Amino acid sequence: MHRHFTREIEKLKRRILEHGARVEEAFMHAIQAVRERDAALAHAVVEGDRSIDQAEIDLEEDCLKLLALYQPVAGDLRFIVAVLKINNDLERIGDLAVNIAERAESMAQAAPAAFPFDFSTMSARAALMLRQSLDSLSSGQIELARAVCAMDDEVDAINRRMYEQVRDAILQNPERIETYIQILGISRALERIADHATDIAEDVVYMASGEIIRHAFSLGKISPS
Repeated sequence: MHRHFTREIEKLKRRILEHGARVEEAFMHAIQAVRERDAALAHAVVEGDRSIDQAEIDLEEDCLKLLALYQPVAGDLRFIVAVLKINNDLERIGDLAVNIAERAESMAQAAPAAFPFDFSTMSARAALMLRQSLDSLSSGQIELARAVCAMDDEVDAINRRMYEQVRDAILQNPERIETYIQILGISRALERIADHATDIAEDVVYMASGEIIRHAFSLGKISPS
């Protein structure tokens, strides 16, 4: 029985990592669609969301079956609980990738407009946070997970500056207001993806150590340096 449970845990880990890779690919393609004004790639991201949603449902069912059949404790219980939460975060990142892709489709039909905020830095930072949060899940490296949490402030700062920059761009070019509204939505989606990557990293810390660090940075209990 224990050997079979161990195999099921390993299978669950493989599946959550495969799910993470699928979501990461959707996010990267959405960003590429924005950058290259590629409506076809953006549409492919939107169409691919069905498989992400189905994988999320399948993973949740697997977790619930393991909890019911084996009644795990200690580290195994923490792992399954963490997978349940990470699974939900990945599904939300997939939805946000679709949101970005839909905006990319719309922008591809309009005249090109420069981003009034640092899109390259913000998208690259969000992508790095997602990649490293998944790497920490794969390796169980707590310090890597903590590093992801520390990066979130930079994305938040760019997002805060973005509001003023987009407002100024609209005032200077009011005829482009629809495009700038789409850009505003992309920035918000990137900020939320960084938040979900942080949530994944926090769950990795919990999974590996049993320590709950949610809100620890904002409460000053953990130094971001």
